[in-house]
Amino acid sequence: MSNILMVVTAADSLTLADGSIHPTGFWAEELVVAHRDLAAAGHTIIIATPGGRVPTVDSGSLTVEIVGDQAKVDDFRTYLASIAEALGHPVALGAVDATAFDAVVLPGGHGPMADLAFDADLGTILTTANAAGTLIAPFCHGPAGLLSAIDASGVFAFAGRRVTVFTDEEESTGGLGQNTPWLVASTLRERGALVVGGAPWTSHVVRDGNLISGQNPQSSEAVAKAVIEALA
Repeated sequence: MSNILMVVTAADSLTLADGSIHPTGFWAEELVVAHRDLAAAGHTIIIATPGGRVPTVDSGSLTVEIVGDQAKVDDFRTYLASIAEALGHPVALGAVDATAFDAVVLPGGHGPMADLAFDADLGTILTTANAAGTLIAPFCHGPAGLLSAIDASGVFAFAGRRVTVFTDEEESTGGLGQNTPWLVASTLRERGALVVGGAPWTSHVVRDGNLISGQNPQSSEAVAKAVIEALA
């Protein structure tokens, strides 16, 4: 079985375009589904965050209004409680040896826009992993973390690579709307990534070599399945 590094945002707020502070964190469904499916497949998962800080779940991802089903909310809460020890004692990204892992998985939530996108330690992990052909699997807003991967010559490590991510349309209609401080999909395009969007709010996964990406929370299960199949 394989060792998987799950990189989770440690941000609990995001400054919006109007200067207001928006509470955020990781998205419960994304972390829960990916962690549970990968663990059920027999893989070992190590959770890491910037500075080893304890991650915060986005409160909105545990509301019936957003999730749409009380049973799912209860399920997410129960699973998060079952891995509370790992979530409560994450490894610091700066202490991670990327060569010790077979895959790097990055669930989303808006938190990665506040920290992972600019984290130099994550950038080192991703450039090292990418050069080694290690699987890298970000989804929803997780691909914001890819933006940290700038090589020694100042080149974006994923320029020219096919990737999907929470689309600008999804951000405008069901995300932060016009108050978003920046658009992840547009920024990835500006850096040279080949962003491939699917229909809004449907499962959509893109694989480009060792890079496996998912578009939104609805893609969580498909991303985990793709990683499991690739590791096999």
